[in-house]
Formats: sequence, structure tokens, C-alpha cells
Amino acid sequence: MLWSDPDPESGPPEDLRRTQVMLRRLGVLMALAMILAMAVLGVDTLPL
Repeated sequence: MLWSDPDPESGPPEDLRRTQVMLRRLGVLMALAMILAMAVLGVDTLPL
């Protein structure tokens, strides 16, 4: 461990924590958007 390394007990910095939360929410939103898009595209291809 170098003298310039952050203290491991202090955890990640606040901006890194906020970025991780934002990316996690974005991932969930993208997954839901893909499911919705597949459902809409699937409905268009059904024969009536």
C-alpha cells in the first residue's frame, strides 16, 4: 500500500457512490425499456 492510496476503511468517495447508484438505476431503466420495446414489437408481428 502506498502512502497516496486512500484509506480502505473509509469506503469509496461520495461522488463515486453517487455515480454507482446512478448507473445502477440507469441499468434497471434500460432493462425495462428493452422489455417494453420487445413487447411492443412483438404485438405488431402477431397475426390477427
